[in-house]
Amino acid sequence: MSRTSNVTKVDYYEVLGVTRTASDQELKTAYRRLAMQYHPDRNPGNAEAEDKFKQCSEAYQVLTDPDKRAAYDRYGHAGVAGAGSAGGGNPFVDFQDLGDIFGDLFGFNVGGGGRKASRVQKGRDIRFDQTIGFEDAVFGKEIDVRIRRMEACLDCRGSGSSNGRGPSTCPQCQGHGQVRYQQGFFSVARTCGTCGGTGTVISDPCTTCRGDGRTEREHSIHVQIPAGVEEGTRIRYQGEGDAGRFGGPSGDLYIVLSVKAHQFFERDGNDLHCVMPISFPQAALGAEIEIPTLEGQTMLKIAEGTPSGKEFRLRGKGVPYLNERGRGDLVVQVAIQTPKKLSKVQKELLRQLDETLVTENTPTSRSLFEKVKEMFT
Repeated sequence: MSRTSNVTKVDYYEVLGVTRTASDQELKTAYRRLAMQYHPDRNPGNAEAEDKFKQCSEAYQVLTDPDKRAAYDRYGHAGVAGAGSAGGGNPFVDFQDLGDIFGDLFGFNVGGGGRKASRVQKGRDIRFDQTIGFEDAVFGKEIDVRIRRMEACLDCRGSGSSNGRGPSTCPQCQGHGQVRYQQGFFSVARTCGTCGGTGTVISDPCTTCRGDGRTEREHSIHVQIPAGVEEGTRIRYQGEGDAGRFGGPSGDLYIVLSVKAHQFFERDGNDLHCVMPISFPQAALGAEIEIPTLEGQTMLKIAEGTPSGKEFRLRGKGVPYLNERGRGDLVVQVAIQTPKKLSKVQKELLRQLDETLVTENTPTSRSLFEKVKEMFT
């Protein structure tokens, strides 16, 4: 009895070392391990390894085909006679379906599988950093920015070829993108080194773009900055990035905003904060003072006996909500100023006032909230 006939009588599940309920992934994993171990190219001149490799290939071919596996489970080898045995047909696996397995093992495509790499490429995205003023971020602004990007070559109209006809068929792989070699029992295909797998080459590259199909040029973009943007806001302009190669889509342009600081307003989300100095008489007696806003001056009423550090909230005087209705608030904190230089008359008046005031100089404890607030401010 021939050596191959003996091989086909071995139970396929035992050949692969799996159970009869093994999944397709378990079959694939087992076959991958055995193929690495017994592949003829790894065991030159070893007839036993060659037999084992044929054996596991035949088992994998049958068990990964639902119809063949069902017939084998019911009738054994007789149910698949001629389908994968040496007695009829090809004893090897359909290697086109297993290109991913052997591509991982040996670094090539097996059989007729594999697709040509596309010469068409999407253009690169561009980032452009733009600094704007504090008020521009609050109320919005329209500006023009100038960027440098890759655009279709005017001389070759993006074809990359000096004659304008574009790529021609690769002479090395005849347009297949792969070059075939014979390795042992396999007909394998490697990516063509001449065309990089695209199947085409630029035989007469354009002298302006050197076959790239694009050249760098300056371009002006009108940018609409919406009200309410903040530090780090990104504005996307689809298709305004680098042009794609050989008909590919263009990338996108991202305008990344940086906002200048204001001389006395500070932003917290959509609220604005500022500190307003007042005198002791204004705090004690009450007053109406003029305070600045981003839209001009407005009046703020200070109640009698206002302590230093008290906050007043002016509704709707803050930053607009981005792409929404409404605005944040303006929070004004008053700070009582102590005069550093007083005239004799002022000092005498303050002494007279002090004699009429009763102040208990007794220490008091601060609340936990006030202590925590001081730590962060």
